Amino acid sequence: MPALTKKITLSDLRQARTSGEKIAMLTCYDFTTARLMQEAGVPALLVGDSAANVILGHDTTLPISLSFISELAGAVRRGAPNCFVIGDMPFGSYQGSIGRGVKNACKLVKYSGVDCVKLEVARSQLPLVRELADAGVAVMAHLGLRPQAVGILGGYRFQGRTADEAGEILRLAIEMQEAGAAAILLEAVPPEVGQAVVDQTTLPVIGCGAGPACHGSVVVTHDILNLSARRPRFADMVEDVATPLKRGVSEYVRRLKAGEYPAAAHQYEMPAEEKTEFISRLKSIEF
Repeated sequence: MPALTKKITLSDLRQARTSGEKIAMLTCYDFTTARLMQEAGVPALLVGDSAANVILGHDTTLPISLSFISELAGAVRRGAPNCFVIGDMPFGSYQGSIGRGVKNACKLVKYSGVDCVKLEVARSQLPLVRELADAGVAVMAHLGLRPQAVGILGGYRFQGRTADEAGEILRLAIEMQEAGAAAILLEAVPPEVGQAVVDQTTLPVIGCGAGPACHGSVVVTHDILNLSARRPRFADMVEDVATPLKRGVSEYVRRLKAGEYPAAAHQYEMPAEEKTEFISRLKSIEF
């Protein structure tokens, strides 16, 4: 894919509903990767709370802080100024009161430059989504499997298993749209649920294991590049980055131990007269 040469906006995501062109979204957590992804033509980047797992090594997404997400999101924004960048609101940063949620979401937008914030939503977040929309903050409402609610959900289980569960997800999607959400992220639901949400709303719907009807898909980049210990079923490995990475660093270790590195080509040379003077001073220990 060609590099992005113009800024991707929410309008481009909305156009996917009519154009049929799928929106490719990947997680990203640093400046260098963001730069490469923009050069590769990835239109949308999610600075996800999954950084808690793949960057910090936690078992869940719960421990990550808003300040850490904000730092990462700022780096991604600088690396990919043309991409549509979504910042995840971490656990505890928007629950408890509308005022707290609005303050923290606005802080994330203001200090990192993200185009949109993502919230893992239940019905109780409807007033917050409405307030954020009124404040001019684009909200991506995350439905279905919500990793921040893993304790209540009973583990990382796909959602919409029953007609009642599927109907509840659909109703909440419609209510989020009515509250002013700008987009929906639908995770780990049967394709029938994804199709129903697409059919019954007018928002761009990004799937994460939600079937082919969604207007785009997002996966954790580490999963598709073989950098994760485990992959969900909806994330194919498209490239094995782990093997050449390990091979490269192993070769560096080998060269160092073998005395091949550093070699003369890697050294800085003093001017001859300065070198002679320095060695002379070493003999007399005069500095």
